[in-house]
Amino acid sequence: MMAAGPATRGPTAPHRAPTILEQEHLMDIKLELVAVPVTDVDRAKAFYEGLGFHADHDVTVSEDIRFVQLTPPGSACSIALGRGLTRMVPGSLDNMQVVVADIEEAYADLRGRGIEVTEIQDMPWGSFVYFSDPDGNGWAVQQTTPRAGTGSPA
Repeated sequence: MMAAGPATRGPTAPHRAPTILEQEHLMDIKLELVAVPVTDVDRAKAFYEGLGFHADHDVTVSEDIRFVQLTPPGSACSIALGRGLTRMVPGSLDNMQVVVADIEEAYADLRGRGIEVTEIQDMPWGSFVYFSDPDGNGWAVQQTTPRAGTGSPA
């Protein structure tokens, strides 16, 4: 009689520990902070505050390190601006994405704040507008459900 056990398929693979994503009981892994490379910290801080981001921290640690943390309204993830935080080239961050419930409202709000923003682009997976900060770091704003009447399933 054979002992009960897991069925095998093909050659036996070397044993390895399961990755975090393969574990039966996944622990939460939350994105908390993303560095945004900028040339002028004060100009960038003013820009993001002008978008409605909340300034959580602005700490000068030394002549070489300044840490500014800003959080978009309703977001659990923040951005960090400053000196000595990243080796990324200012303006090199592309396609940071935020999600909104109403892309038309977001478009009007950005325009009303004087932000240069693209026209609304409708895709089967949502509707988007795009803008950049003063250094050229690119942002996408997405409504995850396509707008009604755009030819995309709503």
